[in-house]
Formats: sequence, C-alpha cells, structure tokens
Amino acid sequence: MCRSIKTLRPPYAEAVSEEDMRAAALQYVRKISGFRAPARHNAAAFDAAVEAVTAATRDLLRTLEVRGGGPARPDAA
Repeated sequence: MCRSIKTLRPPYAEAVSEEDMRAAALQYVRKISGFRAPARHNAAAFDAAVEAVTAATRDLLRTLEVRGGGPARPDAA
C-alpha cells in the first residue's frame, strides 16, 4: 500500500509530531483517492479526509500499548 509511510510508534519512532501524523495522513489520502492534489471541487473533501485520518492517527497512538507496558505515546495520555 503506502510504502513510504513510516511506523509512528516506539520503538520505531520516539518523537512524533503533529506534522509527522499529518504527513502520513496526507500520503494515505493521496493513495486511496488517486489524487496528488485534488481539483478545486474536491479540495474540501480531500482536506477533511486528511484531517480525519490525522485525528484517527493521534487517537490510535494515544491509546496503543506497546509490549513491555505503557502507552505507545507516554506524552499523549
């Protein structure tokens, strides 16, 4: 699928910013929509999808538990 999207949880990534999550979301939405940059009439739907995937990523990283204990993002609890 999106091979350039990197794993954003420990131990693969220690510090993940909002920008990192948004970049991964953008790559995902580009892949599934088939658009690198949507036409003006699709821009709102495209941007909303990127924001929704970013939020889902944030929630996922906040609630994941990595083997060995604790949340995947201790600072995001």
